[in-house]
Amino acid sequence: MEPRALSIAGSDSSAGAGIQADLKTFSSLGVYGLTVITCITAQNTMGVYRVTPLPSKLIEAQYKAVFEDIGFDSVKTGLLPSKPIVDKVVKLLEKADKPIVVDPVYIAGTGFKLASENAYKTIIEKLIPIATVVTPNIGEASKIAGFKIENISDAEKAARLIASYGPKAVVVKGGHLRGEPIDVVFCNGEIIRLTGSRIEGVFHGAGCCFSAAIAAWLAKGQTVQEAIKKAKDFVEKAITYHHSIGLGVKPVNPMASLYMNSEKWDVIVNVRSAVKLLEENPKVSKLIPETSSNLVMALSYARDFSEVAGIPGRIVKVQDKVKAVMEPSYGVSRHVAATVLTAMKFNPSIRAGMNIKMDKHILEACRRLGFKISSYDRRLEPMDIKSKEGLSTSWGAEQAIKALEGTVPDIIYHEGDWGKEPMITVLGVDALDVALKVIKIAEAL
Repeated sequence: MEPRALSIAGSDSSAGAGIQADLKTFSSLGVYGLTVITCITAQNTMGVYRVTPLPSKLIEAQYKAVFEDIGFDSVKTGLLPSKPIVDKVVKLLEKADKPIVVDPVYIAGTGFKLASENAYKTIIEKLIPIATVVTPNIGEASKIAGFKIENISDAEKAARLIASYGPKAVVVKGGHLRGEPIDVVFCNGEIIRLTGSRIEGVFHGAGCCFSAAIAAWLAKGQTVQEAIKKAKDFVEKAITYHHSIGLGVKPVNPMASLYMNSEKWDVIVNVRSAVKLLEENPKVSKLIPETSSNLVMALSYARDFSEVAGIPGRIVKVQDKVKAVMEPSYGVSRHVAATVLTAMKFNPSIRAGMNIKMDKHILEACRRLGFKISSYDRRLEPMDIKSKEGLSTSWGAEQAIKALEGTVPDIIYHEGDWGKEPMITVLGVDALDVALKVIKIAEAL
C-alpha cells in the first residue's frame, strides 16, 4: 500500500511552514499526505499576525474522517496552540499505535508566541511521553528541559532529560547554536552527533520540514535513526535551495529534491540534442580550441559541479567535423561549469555554456551578430585563485559580469596568460540555446 503520513498542525497563509510545508515534504518524499488542521494563522515572511484555534470537536472530526477511511502509517504534530487541543490530540493518538513525531512548536522564528503556557505544559506532560521522536530546537529544548542550552554539552544533557519523559528518541536541533551546526540525537540509550553545513540566512519552515521528513521516512518503514539522518539531509537541501520571496525570512523549499531529481533527465536530453546539432554542422569544427570544447548545462538549483551536466572527454575536432567523446553525464566539467555556476548567481536563467576558440575573427563575428560581450584579464588573477584548479574561470566570469554591472553577457572571453590558451565562453539559457549561438558564430566566419 502507498505510504501515508498525517500532519496535525496549523495552517500557514504564507505556505512556508505548517501543514503546507508538511504536505510538500510528504509529496517530495513519495508519501501520501493527510492533514488535521488545529488552527488558522495569518502570517507572512515578516511575521505572525494572528492565530485562531479551531474547536476541539472539529479537530476530532477531521481525525476520525482520515483514520476511519484512509488511515496513516505515521503522524507528526506541529502547532497545538491551546490546552484543549493538546488534550484532544493526546486522546486520539494514544490509540493510534503508529510512530508519532512531535515538533514542540512554541514561538515563531519572528518572536510571536504561538502556543499558550498551559498548552505547552500539557505537551510536555502528556504528548511527549507517547512520542516516538521529539524534535525541539534550542529554545524549545531549553524550555522543556528547564535550563538554558548554551553549548553542545548542554544540548546532550537536555536530550537525555527529555528522553527520560518517555519518547524513544530526541533530536535537539543545533542550528541556533554558535559555530558548527550539530544536531544532538539521543536514541537507544546513546548520543549521536549529526553535523551539517551552516547556511547563511534566516529561514522559515525548516523545523516543520525536518519533522515531516522524519514522519515520511518512518511511514516508509525506515528505522528511527535512519529516518532522522535522511531527514537531516533532506532539510539541508530544502534550506540550501530556499525560496527567495517576500521581504523577511526565506521559506525553505521542500520540493527542491523532487524538482532536481525530475529535472536531471531533461537536462541530459537537452545537452544530447545540442551536441547533435553541433555534430551535424561541419563549420563548428573551426571553433574547437586546442584544449577541446565542453558543452554544459546546470540544474535549476545547481550549486556545485555535481549538479552540472557536460561531456566526459569533451567535444573534439575530428577532421572537418566535431564529435562528443561520450554521452552527457554530471560532474565531468570544472572550467566551463564554474563559469555557468558563477553566471547563475547573477542570473539564474543562464544555465548553460560552451568554450570555443578565441581569436580576433571569431570575436568580430560575435560583435556582428549583436551578442553582448565582456572580458577579463587572466594576468590580473590573484595567486591564491590561480593556484587552485577550477577557480580561475569562476573568478574571471565574475569580473566580466561585474564589468557590465551584473548583467550576464552572451560572450565572456580572455586573451590567455602564460601557458593558458585564450578562450571564449558562450552562455545561454540552456544547451540548445548555446549550441544555436555557436552555430551562428561558425556560420558568420
